[in-house]
Amino acid sequence: MPDPATLGYEQARDELASIVGRLESGAGTLEESLALWERGEALAARCQEWLDGARERLTAARGGRPGTQDLQDDDARTAHAAGEDDEEDR
Repeated sequence: MPDPATLGYEQARDELASIVGRLESGAGTLEESLALWERGEALAARCQEWLDGARERLTAARGGRPGTQDLQDDDARTAHAAGEDDEEDR
């Protein structure tokens, strides 16, 4: 099995999904299940590394403003839900 650190996101995700399926089936010995669990943990960590890297790239593409648009959208939805639309200013 290749080192999880060398895998791309999709490879790690697909192998992790396979491991989850094998663990959920309950087949195999306790020792085999533990080995699968450990491999799954390493694959999950690799997937998280990829996702964190993607998040950093998106933040950089936005000019270093993490989630700026999302926060503005959330503020607008909250204000609308609370009846704080521009009508109050009229």
